[in-house]
Amino acid sequence: MINRAVLVGRLTKDPELRRTANDIAVTTFTLAINRPFTSQSGDREADFIQCVAWRRQAETVEKFLSKGSLVGVEGRIQSRSYDDQDGNRKYITEIVCDSVQFLDTKPSSDTDQAQTQSSKRNETKSNRNDDLISEDDLPF
Repeated sequence: MINRAVLVGRLTKDPELRRTANDIAVTTFTLAINRPFTSQSGDREADFIQCVAWRRQAETVEKFLSKGSLVGVEGRIQSRSYDDQDGNRKYITEIVCDSVQFLDTKPSSDTDQAQTQSSKRNETKSNRNDDLISEDDLPF
C-alpha cells in the first residue's frame, strides 16, 4: 500500500508545541495550500491541511516557523477519532510529517543586518582602492 503526501503551503498561525505524558514533543500546525484554479466568481480558493510533527522535528518547527512561513511537508495521511467534551465523536484527517522543509529565508535580526551592512561597506572601500591602478601596473 502507498500512503504518501507531499505539500507546499504557508502556515496559517504559529505552530503549537505540546508534550505527551511521556515528555515527547508534538507540534501541530495548519498549512494553507492554494488550489490551482479559481472559483466561478474568480476567487482563488485554498485547502487547509492539518499537520503534526513529532520529537526533535516538532521542536525545530516550533522554534523556527511562524504564521506565514512557506514550508514543504512530506509524510503520510492519518485519520483518527476522539470524543469531545459533549460526548460527540470527532474525526480528524492529518498529515504526519516525516520531513518538513523550510522554504523561506530566515529573517535576520538587527545585529545580523548591521554586520552584513558593515561587511558590504568594507567590500566597497576595498573595491575602490582596487580601482586605482598606476600606469606602471599596466602591461602595455
